[in-house]
Amino acid sequence: MYLVTIVGNFLILLLIRLDSRLHTPMYFFLSVLSLVDLCYTNSFAPQMLAHLLSVQKSIPFMSCVLQLYISLALGGSEFFLLGAMAYDCYVAVVAPLRYTVIMHGGLCLGLAAGCLVAGFVNSLMETIITFRLPLCHNVINHFACEILAVLRLACVDISFNKVMVAVSGFLLIMLPFSLVLFSYGRIVAAVLHIRSSQGRSKAFGTCASHLTVVCMCFGATIFTYLRPRSASSVEEEKTVALVYAVVAPMLNPLIYSLRNKEVMAALHKVLEKFRGRG
Repeated sequence: MYLVTIVGNFLILLLIRLDSRLHTPMYFFLSVLSLVDLCYTNSFAPQMLAHLLSVQKSIPFMSCVLQLYISLALGGSEFFLLGAMAYDCYVAVVAPLRYTVIMHGGLCLGLAAGCLVAGFVNSLMETIITFRLPLCHNVINHFACEILAVLRLACVDISFNKVMVAVSGFLLIMLPFSLVLFSYGRIVAAVLHIRSSQGRSKAFGTCASHLTVVCMCFGATIFTYLRPRSASSVEEEKTVALVYAVVAPMLNPLIYSLRNKEVMAALHKVLEKFRGRG
């Protein structure tokens, strides 16, 4: 799964770079998403794979801090990025004739940079608050240095930290999710005004891949961070975290490629070039 994630996301980046037909705002955001997924997976998957093959499963303290910071930062950036992609879909469907004017290069770069800055600033705050706590022991009940798992090691009351995680998670998840809901609400309203069934199908097809990824990513994270806590939720948290951290980055390039004719056409074009050289 790790290899599929690396190869799939790298292939998406390569196709977008090589095919000029994919030099559009939608594929710019897709390339940023693939890059974020690549870095996110590499922040913990190699360490997790090493632990699967070793008897002593340990990680240095500073490596744990760095892993928590990077994974939180990239995970948060991805949510904001999915919100930006929803806005891109909205403009493409609702205002197709003004799409290239509205989604110009400066706006796309600004949105992508804003998503990354928001994710990294939030992660810095949460990481500092988490690792200022005194820790009673050093055995983490998780496959990575995940924030809730680290908080359980604290010797003091962590009510404030839990509130901060809940507030941060709400803002980090629900703000982009609200933008997604607003964008798709407007998209559905616009599509219903299209008379031809072919036009409706094309409009929905523009955003079908993005909507699939949104449901998968937001669903897993809302289940992990925004639901009421229970004594039996620790193992469930690890399972859902594994889905979001490993399965989602692996499926993203597959969803965007298999459901997208332009990406498949670019792949066939690249393969034909390599065959011609052979």
